[in-house]
Amino acid sequence: MAKWGKCDFSELEELEKQFEKLAKTDIERFCQEVAKELAARLLAKVIPRTPIGEGSFETIKGKRFTIKSGGTLRRGWTANTESEAESGNVPDAMAYADSLKVLKFGNNYIVVVENPIKYASYVEYGHRQEVGRYVSAIGKRLKKSWVEGKYMLTVSEKELEAELPSILERKMKQYIERCFNNG
Repeated sequence: MAKWGKCDFSELEELEKQFEKLAKTDIERFCQEVAKELAARLLAKVIPRTPIGEGSFETIKGKRFTIKSGGTLRRGWTANTESEAESGNVPDAMAYADSLKVLKFGNNYIVVVENPIKYASYVEYGHRQEVGRYVSAIGKRLKKSWVEGKYMLTVSEKELEAELPSILERKMKQYIERCFNNG
C-alpha cells in the first residue's frame, strides 16, 4: 500500500477562518457605500459638464441689474428643490451623495440622482422653440427652431458605466483585504 506522508493543513484552516470572517461582515453596508460612491462619481462628472447660463438681468435707465445669477442648473444637482438651487445654499457633491438614500429591490441597489430644476430635461435633451419670438431675458429674437441638447447626464452616465468594472473590482478587492486582515 502507498504511503501518504505528512501534510500541513494550518494554512487551509487559516483560510477557512478568514472566509468565516468574510461571511460575517455586513455586505449590505458595503453595497450601500459603493452605491453612494458611484453617485458621487456621477455628480463629479455631470456638474462640471452642466452649462452655466448668464442669469437674468433687468435694464433700468441704461444700467443692467442682476435679478438672478447663472448656475442654477449646475447647483441643482446637489439641491433638493429649485428654490434651494436658486439661493445658492447647496451642499458639496460628496456631502450630498452621502446623504442620498440607497434603495434595494431584489439584488439591485438604486440611488436616484436628479436635478429638480424644471428646465433640466430641455437642456439635457434639447427642445423646440418658436422662431422669431422675442425673449426679453436675452434681448434677442429666436433664430433656430431646435436647440440641441447638452447631454451632460447621458454622457456622464456612459463614462461611469465604462469605468464601472474596474471601480467595482478595486472596491471589492479592498473590502476582501480589509475583512481578511482586520476583520
